[in-house]
Amino acid sequence: MLIEITLNGKKIKEDVAPDMLLIDFVREHKCFSVKRGCETSNCGLCTVLLDEKPVLSCSILAARADGCSVRTLEGLQEEAEEFVVFIAEQGAEQCGFCNPGFVVNAIALFREYTDPTEEQILSFLAGNLCRCSGYEGQLRGIKEFLKYKKAKGEQ
Repeated sequence: MLIEITLNGKKIKEDVAPDMLLIDFVREHKCFSVKRGCETSNCGLCTVLLDEKPVLSCSILAARADGCSVRTLEGLQEEAEEFVVFIAEQGAEQCGFCNPGFVVNAIALFREYTDPTEEQILSFLAGNLCRCSGYEGQLRGIKEFLKYKKAKGEQ
C-alpha cells in the first residue's frame, strides 16, 4: 500500500504493509524518541503529533496517516529545548524513558492553552506513564515553565 506522510517536515512516499503501525513507520525512519512500551495504548511512550494533535502511534495504522503530517520529538527540538530544562530542574527525568512522549504531550498542551488550569495540565499528563516520579515533578516543571513564559510576556 503506497502512502505519503510528511514526517518532521520531510515528505516520505513509501509502500507499506496494510497492517504496519505508525510507531513502526516512524522508527524505521530513525525517529527513535518514539518508544514501544505497553502496546495497549496506555503508557504514552509512543506519542506523536498527527496533524498537530497528540496520538498514540502504537494504536494507529501507518495507512491512516496517509496524507498527514507526523511530528516526533526529533521534529520538535526547538520547541522542546527551553521546556525540558524545567523538567530536569524538578527531578522529573530520573530514567528518561517517558520523557519523549511526555514532552510531545506538553508541547501540545502549550499550543492548546496559554494559561492552562491544573486540571487541564493533569489531563494532558494522564496519558503518560511515569514509573519513577509519578507526575509531581512534571507538574511542577510545567507550572514553573508557564510562570517563566508569563514573566517573559510570551503568554
